[in-house]
Amino acid sequence: MPRPLGELEDSVMTRVWKWNRPVTVREVLEDLQQERSIAYTTVMTVLDNLHQKGWVRREAEGRAYRYEAVSTRAAYAAALMNEAWSRSDNPAAALVAFFGMMSPEQREALSDAMRIVQGPENPASPERGAER
Repeated sequence: MPRPLGELEDSVMTRVWKWNRPVTVREVLEDLQQERSIAYTTVMTVLDNLHQKGWVRREAEGRAYRYEAVSTRAAYAAALMNEAWSRSDNPAAALVAFFGMMSPEQREALSDAMRIVQGPENPASPERGAER
């Protein structure tokens, strides 16, 4: 399980995930500078750290690198949720509490996800249950 990203790491990865293409330190820097004062070397260090942690891969381009995400933001969120759930001494109670915190929109997204995971060939899926 990956360690949760720090605030600056998350800000950098948010851009890498959103742009969904190889990015340079300069591109990330210029976008971050719209929100905060930050140095080129800071962004370069964060991207290097993310590379060492396995979050991004990089390819040399001249004297610089282009960085690209190794996985999606959705995969990162899923790994965090799985880690938190697996640490519970009562996983069912943890899920009930988690579901209780969800908004109606989040519960609808959960229902949609369950339909996708179960698929029509699964006998436990709602589509099959209606046939019985």
